[in-house]
Amino acid sequence: MATLLRFYTFSLVFTAACFGLGLWYGIATADDLGDVLKVLWIILILSILEISLSFDNAVVNATVLREMDPVWQQRFLVWGIAIAVFGTRIVFPLAIVAIAANIGPVEAIDLSLNDPERYEEIVSGAHIGIAGFGGAFLSMVGLKFFFDSDKNVHWIGALERQLVKVAALPALEIGLLLVVIWAVAAQLPDAEALTFLIAGVLGLVTFIAVDALGEWLNMREEAKRASGAVVRSGLGGFLYLEVLDASFSFDGVIGAFALSNNMVIIALGLSIGAMFVRSMTIHLVRKGTLAQYRYLEHGAFWAIIALGAIMLTSAIFHIPETITGLIGVVLIGLSLWWSVRHNRREGCAVETITVD
Repeated sequence: MATLLRFYTFSLVFTAACFGLGLWYGIATADDLGDVLKVLWIILILSILEISLSFDNAVVNATVLREMDPVWQQRFLVWGIAIAVFGTRIVFPLAIVAIAANIGPVEAIDLSLNDPERYEEIVSGAHIGIAGFGGAFLSMVGLKFFFDSDKNVHWIGALERQLVKVAALPALEIGLLLVVIWAVAAQLPDAEALTFLIAGVLGLVTFIAVDALGEWLNMREEAKRASGAVVRSGLGGFLYLEVLDASFSFDGVIGAFALSNNMVIIALGLSIGAMFVRSMTIHLVRKGTLAQYRYLEHGAFWAIIALGAIMLTSAIFHIPETITGLIGVVLIGLSLWWSVRHNRREGCAVETITVD
């Protein structure tokens, strides 16, 4: 218990601080005790929703983070918190409002605090672009994992082996994604279709740029290692993780308006979730959970593909966040169960060989 608590102490302290701020804000703005309790309840629900939607994010983060040295792991935990909490959950929605309404940042903050209905309307109106960008980026993250000719561990064998076979064809996953983006855009009115297409292509280009930067940095580090230099790697992975986290949070920020249009309440609830995702990531890395459970990564990347597909198709019709979260939980739960079965079989096989 003490070991487990070590990974989540800061998140628990941060949660207590957020609820303290929520209590203070509720007392300052609400008319009675019932309204204050409603503020705290919404913060709790938002935090739980963010954690459930982002567990696959934590698993994928861990696959990248385990290859980074401890210094960059710590930087991801510390610097990443500021970016995730203040950048994506607070600055990002304000920036959308400022750009869409052609107003300054101060006016955007004033709008969020004093006219939350208009603030919600503007942020929700940007959903088409957000769906295109975030859906394209997340889809590429998942597709790259399975379109890998060097991949030799398969969970859904019948499908994953076929993807490995065609992975040698250059940029096949990019072509597949572009067809999906075009198919979704064809169902939208002309103005929205153009926005969706541009956002989708930008999401794809962003993935290619971040991935290329990571590969370039890795090549430089390998060259330095070959010459005997000491290398402290991690910048490329750090940038990749931050863009990935932002893509995951886009839909959560939009979905949060289903519960509240108050910027302060949304920021507090989503920030708690973001903090726990960071703690879960470090926990998975330090405990070696991904190495212990053979198919856990596969479940997480399938969940990411599902989330990317849901974000892309959400430009046409709305899918409740509850269903989105359940899909991720089910896929990761199944992959975990399959991993446990594999470990038991391997253990039985070792015992049989030892006895003979």
